[in-house]
Amino acid sequence: MKRKIKIKVKMKVKSTIDDLDTDPLGITVITNKVSQQSDLQIIDQYIKNSSDINTLQAEEPHLPQLKSYLKIIGIPFFPHGNSQDHLTSSDIEMILKQNQIFDNVTLAFRPRVIKVSPKSDMSIVWIDIWDVQSGSKAKILINRCFNVGRYIATI
Repeated sequence: MKRKIKIKVKMKVKSTIDDLDTDPLGITVITNKVSQQSDLQIIDQYIKNSSDINTLQAEEPHLPQLKSYLKIIGIPFFPHGNSQDHLTSSDIEMILKQNQIFDNVTLAFRPRVIKVSPKSDMSIVWIDIWDVQSGSKAKILINRCFNVGRYIATI
């Protein structure tokens, strides 16, 4: 169910909200110029104070982002030795949270783990991260190494 609300809000930076759309996936705010990070607090306050919007539906506002896709190699497919339990997305999420190089990284989707080949015991992990348009978060991570137990993984 999509609901359209027309509003005009003057902001300190001479930007105007031209349109505000709500749907089950969230709220989209359209402005008459490119918003800055400082504009987000003003938009956030307006949305939280609006009686037309369910504030439980609203997330923290953020500027448009893109997804960067990264591949991690060097992690064993069976991390618990001889066990038949293979590496899962949850395991990867835990590994990423424990490594400081991923502190400013937000995953866009659950990581995908695949076995390198049928006879290999190593995996390839694909992660999708939210990034800025310049791709600077991905650029910082590319070719970085980090420890996973006694193994060294490379992005």
